[in-house]
Amino acid sequence: MAKTRHAETSVHKRLLDHLTTAVVMLDERLIIRYLNPAAEILLFASAHRSVGQPLPECFFEDPDASAALHRCIGEGHPFTRREARMMISPGQEITVDYSVVQLSEPGQPASLLLELQPLDRMLRIGREEALLHAHQATRALVRGVAHELKNPLGGIRGAAQLLERALPDPELAEYTRVIIDEADRLRSLADRMLGPRRLPNFRLLNIHECLEHVRQLVLAEHPEGVRVRRDYDTSLPEIPADRDQLVQVILNLARNAVQALTESGTPGAQVIFRTRVIRQYTIGAVRHRMVLRVDIEDNGPGIAEELRETLFYPMVSGRANGSGLGLSIAQSIISQHSGLIECESTAGKTVFSLLLPMEAQPDTHQNLVPGARDSGVQGEPVGLAGTT
Repeated sequence: MAKTRHAETSVHKRLLDHLTTAVVMLDERLIIRYLNPAAEILLFASAHRSVGQPLPECFFEDPDASAALHRCIGEGHPFTRREARMMISPGQEITVDYSVVQLSEPGQPASLLLELQPLDRMLRIGREEALLHAHQATRALVRGVAHELKNPLGGIRGAAQLLERALPDPELAEYTRVIIDEADRLRSLADRMLGPRRLPNFRLLNIHECLEHVRQLVLAEHPEGVRVRRDYDTSLPEIPADRDQLVQVILNLARNAVQALTESGTPGAQVIFRTRVIRQYTIGAVRHRMVLRVDIEDNGPGIAEELRETLFYPMVSGRANGSGLGLSIAQSIISQHSGLIECESTAGKTVFSLLLPMEAQPDTHQNLVPGARDSGVQGEPVGLAGTT
């Protein structure tokens, strides 16, 4: 009988150890008695060190959750928390759904079983899909408006030219010239609203060559006051992309970062160019084997909270003299590369991240010439804290 019970316990432990759901068991004093490998990964905790320790403080930051835990111990009421945010370590926050039930055996003190489901990945995928859909809808609307603007502008400009020729007094041409100049300005704006006019010309390229090119441009424009650091993974392979369009996007993000730093007068102003590879990453609804992540990070004041949700919409800008089209066009270009631009911003740290699939996409094969590549310098390996 004892052997049977031991065998059952062993089987149960093996099952728990192989679950992808994080499981934590607590005694009546909320001391950890067991956590499976999935819980170790989720909570960044070692079972060897955690067993015998109190439940992490992140579970008690919400007073309602803390009260519910003690109520579950005393009265046996199970409960569930949806999209709970937990600070499991300084600067490390996770979002989870978790359920708590009481385990009780006759003659034994009550214990609690916690099941935790991480939500960060699903929430991120949902945000990315919403961002892509919103961007596509907004771009379609803006393109329609731009096309409708260009048609009457041509007529207005032509009529102003004819009127200028028929005016009896040459001095009155000043007024028709204002009409023509403003019509040209609006037409230029409409062209910019339409975004990229051509499909990407995919070639294999070295992303670090693009970054170094942009870095040299930024340093030439701002020789003093802003430090540009490099944090490259030099083992990255070449990727299929349009070099000119990629340089345009990176340059736009880098200039935005530098302008934010110079306008705010940030002491010790610096911009960091960082490259990394992410494996098994989902962009929108498509899972990719390998994704290139390019970060443009600055230590400026950050982006106003009211702008963060609409940052990539056309005509949205945080600067008084900004057109609000740069980020929208950049997102369109990266979208044509089957990628995405994300932004995370807090006071003292703003990061724009370019996410680009490293494998050629089905719709790019026709444009990607086998063996064709843009020339780029490999350069000397730059360490994780390489600076200039």
